[in-house]
Amino acid sequence: MKRLPVLALLLGLCSVYFAGIYLFVGGFLLVRLEVNRTSGCGDVLQPGGEPRDFCRVRPRFSRAVLLIIDALKIDFARFDPSIVRPRAHENKLPVLEETAAARPAHCRLYPFRADPPTTTMQRIKGFTTGSLPTFVDVGNNFASTAILEDNLIHQLGTVGKRVVFMGDDTWESLFPKKFHRSLPFPSFNVKDLHTVDNGILQHLYTTMIGGDWDVLVAHFLGVDHCGHRFGPDHPAMADKLTQMDGVIRSVIDRLQNDTLLVVMGDHGMTDSGDHGGESQKETDAALFLYSPAPLFPGPPSQNEPDVVPQTDLVPTLALLLGIPIPYSSVGQVLLPLFPPHGQGAVGSLSQLEALWINAKQVNRFLETYSGMAKDIPPESLSRLKEDFSRLSSEYLATVREGRPPSPELAASLQAYLTSVRDTCRATWARFNPLKMAAGLVILALACLMCFILSELSSVLIRDNGRGLKAPVVVALAVGFGVSVAQVFTQGYIEVAWCLAAAALSSELVFFWTAYRSRTAAVSKNGSKPLTSASWLTLRNLLIPSLLVPLLRCASLLSDSYVIAEGRVVTFLLFSLALYIPIHLNWDGLLLPPSHDPLKSAGLVPSPALSPSAVRKESSVLLACSGLLVGSLYLSLSFHGCREEQGSCQPSPFLSPLARLQDSQLKNLHYVLSVFSLGLWTYLLRRCLRHYGNLNSSGGTVFTARWILPLLSVCMGLHWAVGATPEDSFRNLGELISLAQLSLPRAAFCLLGLGLLLIWLDPLTVFIKTRTAASARNSSLPPPSYRASTGISPQAELHHLIPQIYQRMRRSLDDGGGGEQSAGSEVDNRPAVEAYGLGTVYSAPLLLFCGLLGIGLLLLHPEGMSLSFLLLLLEMGALLHIHASSTTLGGLHGTDPGGFNVPWAPIVMWALAASQFFHATGHLPTFPSIQWGAAFVGFPDGHTGTLLPASLVTLNTFASHILFAVGCPLLLFWPLVCEVRGSRGGGGGGGGGGRGRACGDEDEDAVMEMRLRENPQQFSAALLQLATRYLFIQGAQVFASVCAAAILRRHLMVWKVFAPKLMFEASGFLVSSVSLLIGVTLVLRVDVAVGRWFKKIIPDASR
Repeated sequence: MKRLPVLALLLGLCSVYFAGIYLFVGGFLLVRLEVNRTSGCGDVLQPGGEPRDFCRVRPRFSRAVLLIIDALKIDFARFDPSIVRPRAHENKLPVLEETAAARPAHCRLYPFRADPPTTTMQRIKGFTTGSLPTFVDVGNNFASTAILEDNLIHQLGTVGKRVVFMGDDTWESLFPKKFHRSLPFPSFNVKDLHTVDNGILQHLYTTMIGGDWDVLVAHFLGVDHCGHRFGPDHPAMADKLTQMDGVIRSVIDRLQNDTLLVVMGDHGMTDSGDHGGESQKETDAALFLYSPAPLFPGPPSQNEPDVVPQTDLVPTLALLLGIPIPYSSVGQVLLPLFPPHGQGAVGSLSQLEALWINAKQVNRFLETYSGMAKDIPPESLSRLKEDFSRLSSEYLATVREGRPPSPELAASLQAYLTSVRDTCRATWARFNPLKMAAGLVILALACLMCFILSELSSVLIRDNGRGLKAPVVVALAVGFGVSVAQVFTQGYIEVAWCLAAAALSSELVFFWTAYRSRTAAVSKNGSKPLTSASWLTLRNLLIPSLLVPLLRCASLLSDSYVIAEGRVVTFLLFSLALYIPIHLNWDGLLLPPSHDPLKSAGLVPSPALSPSAVRKESSVLLACSGLLVGSLYLSLSFHGCREEQGSCQPSPFLSPLARLQDSQLKNLHYVLSVFSLGLWTYLLRRCLRHYGNLNSSGGTVFTARWILPLLSVCMGLHWAVGATPEDSFRNLGELISLAQLSLPRAAFCLLGLGLLLIWLDPLTVFIKTRTAASARNSSLPPPSYRASTGISPQAELHHLIPQIYQRMRRSLDDGGGGEQSAGSEVDNRPAVEAYGLGTVYSAPLLLFCGLLGIGLLLLHPEGMSLSFLLLLLEMGALLHIHASSTTLGGLHGTDPGGFNVPWAPIVMWALAASQFFHATGHLPTFPSIQWGAAFVGFPDGHTGTLLPASLVTLNTFASHILFAVGCPLLLFWPLVCEVRGSRGGGGGGGGGGRGRACGDEDEDAVMEMRLRENPQQFSAALLQLATRYLFIQGAQVFASVCAAAILRRHLMVWKVFAPKLMFEASGFLVSSVSLLIGVTLVLRVDVAVGRWFKKIIPDASR
């Protein structure tokens, strides 16, 4: 088998795809340009009079306390006395409403609206800089880097105010060495509800009593972590909110008149306790403002804002504390906190003065940014400049003349500030059209390259992969040339354009090489063209199995399709499952052919299969189709819900057992989960035993016999321990904590050991030779084997590879040629029996996938074991449908011949990967990411970000990994399930398979050994299968890229199309790597089989 060309071609193809994705994403998801300038005390001056230092004016408040309660949504803060039986999160913070009712001039409670993405790091950036985050910032939520833009913390430190921080350690990474004193606590462990909050409470009150502070920031995490772990409707949430109620009361009692209290949430949470998206439940937090001194003119009026954007907090706090507004802020001051014109105390800013300072600062930022970035539309920019010029003239005239300002002036300034923010929000999807276009072209050519490679795989393999050398050499040369040119022209290297030039040149050279290879192959065959020469005809491209993925790709331009994709993909897979038997029946292949007297007379050749064999294959096909349809229907019970789906209810199996409060329901879920896990393990072992693969003593068999069940036991115990409430066994608390740490880590170790053993020793073949005596003594009955030997009767009767080759039999037989022949003829038993040789390739790959599936299940909620069981059943059903349709398709010569896998099963395999992405509770949205996977085996958190990011990636793309690794099974399964005599056997149509189990050698089903007899066809078929699978996955990525590019100004681009692009691109990267792992494992098995044959037959040439 030509292993190196197969791997080299696949690696080159994947590299081109990766380059195209990298280029497009680099042009589509650019971070906005940061203006690294800072405001100063002399920059923003009030008009009229002598210039003065803004910071030396006595501020309204000299101190401030910021209590940030992470994920404090507005619903948590409201109090409704009419609710008789409040839920766990309702009416647990009465202090806010009580204080607002008792002292209306001292406090307000507002909905506090965040800009998406609603993740903690972006929210901290938003309410400290006043700027708007960009979409790509969401990836930095757990890899926070220092904020370089001007911000409140920097301005407070510049004027000498002492900022003391305690709580979420994200602040320490965003503002390194900016605090007078800081007490950070680890924030990443979402299962820890108390460490951060209790750490704050140990220092909060003592710090407030002391005088060593001007601004105190305390960031509590318990409410957010409780939502992630249990959801909002759990008793733990009630306890945590009650604790926060007590904290707020205690802080209010300790405030002085010159101190402002700000209680706020950085974002909200969904009904499942997650956040990150832009639904109203995620964006609407709470903002509570209080001071012992009167803060507002009176009770709430009609002019009070309904919602306060988070960016508005920045200019408001800056002016109240007497510091300049940060340079890049686009927020708007909260007017009710400033007195109307002429009614405030001496030295305090009025509403109009605050608005003017705010507008002047925003206009200065707009002028600076537009001069640097050039991305704000010119018409919008000129309109905003005209508006500010008009308002500036009107305001300065009012000040000079000393007349009271008109009410319309304040409204016009507010409208101007709102227009600037809306313009920036619309503009800061800052694209690079050139990079996007280059990425689109490279991806389009990569898809075409993949399709050509799949159709010309046999030609390229026959050339021993020589056609790949020219594209690689040209790519390296062009990439190096572009980098050198960049160094001489601009002084630095831009990697993106080097990759673009290399990828594009390699694609063009490949097309030229492929054309020459095809032409040369045609010339060698004479005037007769190759069968693959007609693959570009419209008739071959518009077959139903290819129309389905093309239709799906076109549908990615619709936001409605993306929202409902989980159910649509299920329907498409269901449709293809029905198409296969209908198509076979249309061609007359599903039922046995009718009796023909010419065939009985021997005038017409008999069919390859007997009528009974046809009926059996048809029954298997229909039964597996029914199993597939049933699995698809049941898998719909495990889907999650998007915000846009309205009344949709997420699957109860998505909730971890620890969240369930009903003990009976919890026990039922646990029993179902353990049963599904046990059935998964049993089916894997049963399949391997059925085909005689559990008889040897190699590493793979050891994994199947011992590691697989031990891994299942570890997982079952881990689920039981994880579902145990923390306060159930107080005396065993340490033991439970140890088990929560050790059991999943033990499972990880077993998983790694099992996968390593399969890789190092993949063979599952057991050789049994007959002694000369037994060969000569024909009167002895056939030997019977005890169960302890592990050789099942079914494996012996149906899946024995007798008389592997004549050379092997002659080499190993102790007797002479004549005696051997006589002995064989007398007792009709082979001299050499090799158990498991017929499934030598598929058995280790199947076990590898099964073991990997259990490991991926460990990263999911316990209820997902039912979904994973359906995944296994669906994979088995697809494999048997493909095998039976291949067998039936060969009845009248409709089978294409060789080992090529047609498009239909590959398309169904790829659709199943996408379908089970949704059936494991995932969605192409950031709130649906199951962050809890990062803490499986690491309940105390991580020191870095690589390991947790890897665990979350494995959790999110588990279905992509399993189907990509198992993709080569589509090549092997028709051979595994072949009917004796169906592939060129010499017998007629009579006789059963069992009667010929050890009979004529031509009738033996040698199964996967056919691949070793045709190594070149084996290599070509494996390459074709892999490239066809990559083509389908790559076409989905290309369609997502086109949708994002075409609809980049669409209303739903950042809510629907951009997340879909990110998930499709990430899924393709994971699928490509997983496919390479699966193919490499097959090649590793082939190496082991070659060595095994050389060991058995020293002079073997294979």
